[in-house]
Amino acid sequence: RNNTASANGDGMTHLGRALHALNIEIICANSPQAKGRVERANGTLQDRLVKAMRLEGISTIDEANAFLPSYMARHNRQFARTPFDPRDLHRPLAPHENIEAEMVWREQRTVTAALTLHYNKALFILEPNRTSQALARKRVEVCEYPDGRIEIRHDGQALPYRVFDKMRRVNQAAVVDNKHLDAALAMARLLQETAPHHRKRNNNEPARTAQTGGMFAASAVATASKVDRRTLCTPKLKRGPRLSETELVARGLAEYAG
Repeated sequence: RNNTASANGDGMTHLGRALHALNIEIICANSPQAKGRVERANGTLQDRLVKAMRLEGISTIDEANAFLPSYMARHNRQFARTPFDPRDLHRPLAPHENIEAEMVWREQRTVTAALTLHYNKALFILEPNRTSQALARKRVEVCEYPDGRIEIRHDGQALPYRVFDKMRRVNQAAVVDNKHLDAALAMARLLQETAPHHRKRNNNEPARTAQTGGMFAASAVATASKVDRRTLCTPKLKRGPRLSETELVARGLAEYAG
């Protein structure tokens, strides 16, 4: 169920759309009996698995991951049952069905008159050709694969493009040794760090467990600590030594003595 469906959308989630395209029906556990069958298996694992790891002296996630294959084999030997019908009833994949093309994160974007569009804080520039020039002010699909690849499609056809990443930091070399310029650059850098949401991408797209990166590589710049904007322009006053009573009297500040 899509709780935040747009007014112009069909109310389907990305998974529901992909299954519908592959002619797969979603059967929900709408009865207590169907839901209880899953929960009984979870209850068995929550009881037996924890006790088995305690007996093996496992206390870290790495040790638990290494222990799971042997536990699964032992658990299946005790609880597995032969199915009534051992035949594989999975439907063969039709020639026109493309699982890789359907199991993607899709979003609609409008192409500008300059053949550009924005996605995930990056500017995508379509290569000018007869097909892309006809797409000005029209809707296209941005498809992001779980391994990080991005395709821009229109009517099922992939469009060539190039990317201008607006979030990449450009390290400019020092031109002159100017104390005022250094202070201004430091102030600008601190102001950038006070708005971290403008320096982050959306992470709604799918990802695989072994995925190391994608089109948008992680920035090598370390994240700065939180900066208080109220202290950026406040000069830090240096506290001088306390005057003695004799010096206060000599300067006409006798009321502050004592």
